[in-house]
Amino acid sequence: MEPVIVLVGRPNVGKSTLFNCLTRSRDALVADFPELTRDRQYGRGRIGPCAYIVVDTGGMGQGNGAISEGVQAQARQAIAQADAVLFLVDARSGPTAADEALAGELRAQGKQLFLVPNKVDGLDARVVAADFYTLGLGDPHPIAAAHGTGVARLMASVLQGMTAAVNEVVEPPYRRDTAVERIRVAIVGRPNVGKSTLINRLLGEERVLVHDQPGTTRDSIFIPFERDGFAYTLIDTAGMRRRSRVYEAVEKFSAIKTLQAVTAAQVVILLLDAHESITEQDVRIIGYVLDAGRALVLAVNKWDGLEPSRREQIRRGLERKLGFLDFAKLYFISALYGTGVGLLYGAVQQAYASSCRKLDTPQLNRILTEAVAAHQPPLVRGRRVKLRYAHQGGRNPPVIVIHGNQTARLTSAYRRYLVNIFQRQLGLWGTPIRLELRAGSNPYAGRVNVLSPRQQARRKRLLAFVKRNRSRRKRG
Repeated sequence: MEPVIVLVGRPNVGKSTLFNCLTRSRDALVADFPELTRDRQYGRGRIGPCAYIVVDTGGMGQGNGAISEGVQAQARQAIAQADAVLFLVDARSGPTAADEALAGELRAQGKQLFLVPNKVDGLDARVVAADFYTLGLGDPHPIAAAHGTGVARLMASVLQGMTAAVNEVVEPPYRRDTAVERIRVAIVGRPNVGKSTLINRLLGEERVLVHDQPGTTRDSIFIPFERDGFAYTLIDTAGMRRRSRVYEAVEKFSAIKTLQAVTAAQVVILLLDAHESITEQDVRIIGYVLDAGRALVLAVNKWDGLEPSRREQIRRGLERKLGFLDFAKLYFISALYGTGVGLLYGAVQQAYASSCRKLDTPQLNRILTEAVAAHQPPLVRGRRVKLRYAHQGGRNPPVIVIHGNQTARLTSAYRRYLVNIFQRQLGLWGTPIRLELRAGSNPYAGRVNVLSPRQQARRKRLLAFVKRNRSRRKRG
């Protein structure tokens, strides 16, 4: 198997910056803000003599409270799985008491440990290394992760003697996996609706940090796993609030990462809170998902403990406000206790199969012919819009291309009518359908009709006749 290399250290020493440098990506959120990273972030390394897995963790050794304890517990779980640990320290601040305490804890783990002073750009690396010998962790490996200085030399030392099962670096499984087809599932919603709790329930372990404080999750976490012969990649995202309530720059970047996760996903599970009615922000998030063309599954969380009358009221409200999402399946679950969570697997598989389904051209043309015969397109400037034939133009989401004339003038109501017909006849549940209307070009458009001498004389006589009649009517 590929060796696992874990990055640990105090908050704001550059772990996420080094993670992005090693993976040559921007998967980890980076800002000059302490305790930004909270959950474990996995990626495949692209710098060094062989392939390896690198794990970014939250800051250790500082902070109090339930969230800080959860962050450190996540980091300790990563250390327990590590083949090598890179202990990052701040070269500009020098060794601190927190570094010494953390060095003692890491030394007790018995893992292969490398001391990495970061941020040495503009400093004398030998002087920096001399300062950190007091930690008793052997020779330091000074680097500047933001500029990549010394990173290749560091990884050559770390991977020396390690045997990797894979000799070349491959793409991360959530981007492209040639060995197995993974269904990328993003779980999105407003803050504090239970997205991380649902992730942990689906995985059966405390994989991501859960707290009742809104905004606990800040980055998008990609988690591959398999169940019943199906391979998935779950994407835990940060909650999206209304733009007017976003004040911190970090939250703005978290929202951007969430939108990127929606684009990278194939199926989106939108989580709603049963204790709150559907809000404008929920509808706005649905709009993002539909604009991206992603398959959609609706899940109402915190369903446990509600009175039957309250449940019926919520059902009626959702049917009234989400009538435009008649293609998406709706499930009522409890992520905390697991009620109804198992049904989401089947919904995800059905939505994914519908979004990637290959549609037969004869079947599409038969449905189009029956739809036009049952309800003709409206007249536009006295002329009927003609829809001749249809074929598939893409998948995920399904794109149906319809050819005809004057298709640009087809009304939005008739477009919705066609989409609903195709949705029902084809059984494409869980995914939106996009219509692409095409019209043939007029070969005579822009060409001036040149009159012959005989036609010009006839036109002249006609104009003279019209002029005489007009003057007679005025005199009479």
